[in-house]
Order: sequence, then structure tokens, then C-alpha cells
Amino acid sequence: MTVAQYAALGETEDGYTELVNGRLIMSPSPIRKHNVAGLNLAIQLAGQLPDDLEVIYDMDVNLELASPDKPGFVRRPDLVVAQRSAGKRQDAEGGLIRASEVVLVVEVLSPSSRQTDYRAKRHEYAEAGIPFYWIIDLDEPVSLAPLHLAGPFGYQEAPAETGVYEAVEPFPLKIQVDRLID
Repeated sequence: MTVAQYAALGETEDGYTELVNGRLIMSPSPIRKHNVAGLNLAIQLAGQLPDDLEVIYDMDVNLELASPDKPGFVRRPDLVVAQRSAGKRQDAEGGLIRASEVVLVVEVLSPSSRQTDYRAKRHEYAEAGIPFYWIIDLDEPVSLAPLHLAGPFGYQEAPAETGVYEAVEPFPLKIQVDRLID
């Protein structure tokens, strides 16, 4: 399936879908704790973003890893920080955000997604050129593992933070990791 064919499917009724090398992947809906953490993170991020960026919850991202006529890759991260201008364009292009417009993707681990988030998505997001990738682990203590692109080596991972995560890039921010599931 191409990215355009995937986009033409529209919203699905059960679970959510992603497109991996042209194959449709169905996943179960996340549990309450997963959604609470994602929402709390989105709220914390929203108040700290520069004006040209926006945080978007549960949005399809065209990883742009294949030409339009070839089997494509579309992932649905838990959170996306993207150029605000992408919203207007994506409404006209089947609801997908382009990876080239994304600054940060965030995945909140679920028991069924741990391997995919740490391995497959890490590789795909790096190949797509997304500069920053965070992995939130809800196992106690809750942690945020920040990754950033390091050239041809893919992502470089900094030590996971369990209290307050502070960063200068991709923009100055402070995240209360220990309050994501409170």
C-alpha cells in the first residue's frame, strides 16, 4: 500500500493503524495510564513551545522513506511537535504530517510496543531525519529517554531522566517527568 492509499482509508474504527513497508499494522488502543502520561506531557510541552511549533496528539506522520508510487511508511507517534504551518498543509494532503516538518516525536511505551518503539521506530524516525525522539517508560520510576540525531550513526541516547528533564534543544524546556502519571 502506498502512503496515498493509506491516507485514503480515513479514520479506522478499532484500534489504530500504521503503515510499515506498505503493510497495514493494527494495534490495540492504549491503556488509561498511557493516555494520561501522553496528555500530561502534551500540556507541559504546549506551554513552552516557540510560536512556530505546535504539539499534536496521536497524528499520522508520513516518514517519506519511499517514493509516492512505492510501499510507504506511516507511523502514529503518541505526540508530535511540528511546524505550525504543517497543520494547514496536512489538512489538504489526507491528514498526514510530513517527517520533514517534525521536530520531535514521542512514544509512550506500552507492553505491546516496547520492542517496536526502541528498535524499529528508532531506526525509521532516524532514517526519516526527525531530529529528536523521546521514549517515555511508564514502569516505575517513570522516565524520559531523550534521543537526538547524531549524523550517520542514527540517534544518540542521553541518560533517562526520572525527575525533571531540562533541555536547550530543540527549544528551551523543563518537563516534570515524575508527574506524568499523577
